[in-house]
Amino acid sequence: MTDTSAFIAGLPKAELHLHIEGSLEPELMFALGRRNNVDLPFRSVEEVRAAYEFSNLQDFLDIYYQGAAVLQTEQDFHDLAMAYFDRLAADGGVHAEIFFDPQTHTDRGLPFSVAIEGLLSGMRAAEARHGLTSKLIMCFLRHLDEDAAFNTLRAAEPWLDRITGVGLDSSEVGHPPSKFEKVFKAAGERGLLRVAHAGEEGPPAYVWEALDLLHVDRIDHGNRSLEDEALTARLVAQEMTLTVCPLSNHKLCVVDDLTRHPLKRMLDLGLKATINSDDPAYFGGYIGANYQAVTQSLGLTRADLVTLARNSFTGSFLDEERVALHLQAIDAYAAGPV
Repeated sequence: MTDTSAFIAGLPKAELHLHIEGSLEPELMFALGRRNNVDLPFRSVEEVRAAYEFSNLQDFLDIYYQGAAVLQTEQDFHDLAMAYFDRLAADGGVHAEIFFDPQTHTDRGLPFSVAIEGLLSGMRAAEARHGLTSKLIMCFLRHLDEDAAFNTLRAAEPWLDRITGVGLDSSEVGHPPSKFEKVFKAAGERGLLRVAHAGEEGPPAYVWEALDLLHVDRIDHGNRSLEDEALTARLVAQEMTLTVCPLSNHKLCVVDDLTRHPLKRMLDLGLKATINSDDPAYFGGYIGANYQAVTQSLGLTRADLVTLARNSFTGSFLDEERVALHLQAIDAYAAGPV
């Protein structure tokens, strides 16, 4: 392990853009399929991995929804969460704010309670095992209509004290944030924070809509914001956190080469960028691998890495006291001999 690799591995970090269903590794997919007698359209782990060659977001989503079918019980969601948290802890992660897609599961007949109770159980177990803290963000699927999102918000009512925020994910192009303006307003009225995927494959206009119509507290991805100087200036001025996912961007052909990834430019412009893994089972790496890949491809310095780690906490939904403690830990680590 190089000095830089060791520094990344030990750097305290938070993950703010992680779809828990997208952390379903092929091995666990097959194990859960056997446990629940679910037939998969693949004969082996190797065949699943061979299918993970995507040319765009929709190619990925098609296989993503197939894989989710093996998640049937609270124990399945617990096991899924713990598998992710074990990997996060190994990468030096100490906090995560994870997305889950209840509509993916309720639309196939599972009660809302199955997914959320299993995930909450896994979150508690991860804190006991690793000291990891975590928060839950409920996403609306943007290829469905706003009425379906409202139904999901109503179904979530008994758990709103354990859900930190709402998000917007799935197929971006053709489904602008404005489609969900009313349900995001309703979520805000219930005290939920708001985030949205915008500017991954969709245009800068989608980022403007997320800011002005959904009143988001964070932008997920946001890469294409750089195409609009006024938007970039606004994001800098507002200190709006961008949850950037480098290996995902490369795998989905949002960027054709990691050496041309905009992350370094984001930092140089003063944007509050963070590094995250998105759907790591499908995109080839968890948060540590994302840090390593962009450090090598973009020549990031230790100062850049410390900035990214600090951004992950100041951009989190933790309270100020906890954020301050994490920043102190980063500064102490960066001042050390590693």
